[in-house]
Amino acid sequence: MINGEICKGAEATVCRIDYHGRDAVLKTRFKKKYRHPDLDKHLRLLRTKNEARVICDARRAGVRSPIIYDVDLEGGGITMEYIYGDTAKYVLDVHPERAREICRKIGEVVAKLHNNRISHGDLTTSNMILSKGGVLCLIDFSLGDTNIGLEEMGVDIHLLERDLTSAHSSIVGAFEFVVDSYKACMFDSKRVLEKVEEIKGRARYT
Repeated sequence: MINGEICKGAEATVCRIDYHGRDAVLKTRFKKKYRHPDLDKHLRLLRTKNEARVICDARRAGVRSPIIYDVDLEGGGITMEYIYGDTAKYVLDVHPERAREICRKIGEVVAKLHNNRISHGDLTTSNMILSKGGVLCLIDFSLGDTNIGLEEMGVDIHLLERDLTSAHSSIVGAFEFVVDSYKACMFDSKRVLEKVEEIKGRARYT
């Protein structure tokens, strides 16, 4: 196994590590020097705690997401399972003929989240990994939340639509495949999709 940094975002670094003999990922929220130290520590603690909670709730809802091995609230770190596979973005780019299969899986997974009042907050195909066994796994719940309402569900779907129509514009019907699957699995899909249209309307007139 090769240890090292996988990526660095605006809030955190993600590194591949060995955790007691397990292939793992350590996500660490780094300090922001422009914030007051006490406020920075408080925000990192809250956001780390929230992300760990959302991941655990998603797993309980039947959504494949990383197993959490350790949470360091003081240091802003979450150690979790390393998921073997390729991002859904990569698979769709390389194998567009698999779009219907993968997009239907996406719809099913998002429906599981929403049926359990959980949002992901950043639904893009880059935050989805198709495991070696063909199971779709969601990662990076840093913007996720629980006990959500229609607004958060609508934002999830709206972001996903924007991602599919921009990152995968050459795949005709990708978002429609997602919606068909979502409708079949989500008990309140009609109201959620109406909320999506409302959100689009707001964006047009902002």
